[in-house]
Formats: sequence, structure tokens, C-alpha cells
Amino acid sequence: MSSTAAHYIIGVHITDRVKNVPSVQAVLTEFGCFIKTRLGLHDISNDSCSPNGLLIVELLGEDGKFEAFVRALKAIEGVDCQSMVFKHL
Repeated sequence: MSSTAAHYIIGVHITDRVKNVPSVQAVLTEFGCFIKTRLGLHDISNDSCSPNGLLIVELLGEDGKFEAFVRALKAIEGVDCQSMVFKHL
């Protein structure tokens, strides 16, 4: 990817939230200065919390930071990432 201006949107699916969220949080903290928006979604009911979760993250910065962020998340067991990149002309 080139270093043109872009919006980086990453969907992060986390399975076994209780086990995997601490590692995900460590990555979010490491890249915190580049995170513009973070939205956490998971199913809840009156008596339980979903074991899985979904984060939607908007990242600022150059392509290298985006790629490093996604690599760090994908290295965590039980985490899958999907990304959208909107380049500005």
C-alpha cells in the first residue's frame, strides 16, 4: 500500500472473550495513539454475556502502522480481522 491519505476500518472478531481479550487489549494499548474510533459489540441477555465479541476500529496513520496493527491482532489465537481501506484521491 502507498502512503496516501486513507481511512482504515478494521473489524475484529474475538472468540472466547474472557481468554483472548487481555491480549487484544494489549495490542489496542500499543497502537492507542493511532486509534481514532473504537466500538465494541457483543450479544447480551439478562443472565449471560456472549463468549464472542466484535470490535470496529478506525485507525489513523500510514499504511505500515495499519499493517502492523492487523498483524499483531491476527497473531492472537481466536482473533480474526477483516479490513476496509478507503483511499483519498
